[in-house]
Amino acid sequence: MLKGKCIVLGVTGSIAAYKIASLASALVKLHANVHVIMTENATNFINPITFETLTGTKCLVDTFDRNFEFQVEHVSLAKQADLFLVAPASANVIGKIANGIADDMLTTTIMAAKCPKLISPAMNTNMFENPIVQDNLKKLEHYGMQVISPASGYLACGDTGAGKMPEPETLLQYILQEVAYPKDLCGRHVLITAGPTQEKIDPVRYITNHSTGKMGYETAIHCARRGAQVTLVAGPTNLPDPLFVETIHVTSAAEMAEAVKTRFKQSDIVIMPAAVADYRPINPADEKIKKDKNTDEACIRLERTEDILSYLGQHKRADQFICGFSMETENMLENSRAKLKKKNADMIVANNLRTEGAGFGTDTNVVTLITATECRELELMSKDEVARAIVDAIIQK
Repeated sequence: MLKGKCIVLGVTGSIAAYKIASLASALVKLHANVHVIMTENATNFINPITFETLTGTKCLVDTFDRNFEFQVEHVSLAKQADLFLVAPASANVIGKIANGIADDMLTTTIMAAKCPKLISPAMNTNMFENPIVQDNLKKLEHYGMQVISPASGYLACGDTGAGKMPEPETLLQYILQEVAYPKDLCGRHVLITAGPTQEKIDPVRYITNHSTGKMGYETAIHCARRGAQVTLVAGPTNLPDPLFVETIHVTSAAEMAEAVKTRFKQSDIVIMPAAVADYRPINPADEKIKKDKNTDEACIRLERTEDILSYLGQHKRADQFICGFSMETENMLENSRAKLKKKNADMIVANNLRTEGAGFGTDTNVVTLITATECRELELMSKDEVARAIVDAIIQK
């Protein structure tokens, strides 16, 4: 995902410095070329050898270190960098960068770099809220740097509040958002549905399905990384809201239909992995339905829910692209081709619940992309890879 990308990590004197080791390791696993620059104070919290072992590159600390690899080290590294992240960023280094002070390897290199720059503040709450620090952060944003808002929580100093560096997994998401993919969806609005719906039987029970929402969420994340403005309409899932995506939470098929229809006109692309209930109880009970002692059977009358994909197909403009999904257990291709035509969709992503590695609750999928002119079966892939394949196919149409 990051093969060929040069990521420079600037580490400053903060207790959170040790967490950057796991970030460096994660970046290397994604095949990035990782370089770490530490301030002298940062070496009091984590040894440079740790980063050298994880990245396979020399960890830079001293501007005047004679054992360098490049002719003018800070300039050479600045030219190579595809992204520069300072994390944790202390109040001291934030002040230096904001005011053009370059007196060590980290601040000198970031001054020479023209790549995107991310700053992740980490400090005591009172320091973070100090108006001087806040003014310096605004300066950084004014100069085109992105400031990653700190998390709130229990800090090393014993205080509780804002100032905590986000976890490495979150920092990784910011890096991937910036440089993982070309921004070939920039300026496009993408509307995506995900997850199951729940149709109320009574205050205790509901009808639903096995969808976890993973496919829809991965698709939303991928579209955002490619520069799209993404709205995700999600049924009930256990997944965290994706960063850089507007997430609208709904419960029922009717709520999902309303949310999608409201945002449809503003959308250029609609992708619909959600497993929407086809039926719902006609008369949901206001109180819990008690067991009838006189019978072992119960009858719940159902009615059809609104067919969201059909509505979109009937109302789409010529410049809109609609991608539906088809989950089958038999006659997958025949049923999916019929769905493509009946719903007036531009593409159907079909999969068979019986296929190993496909279906609900897995991290992988096996799908076939069906259009009016093509039927292309993809191999077993992660759902992230499937999302990329779907978006690639949409862009090519």
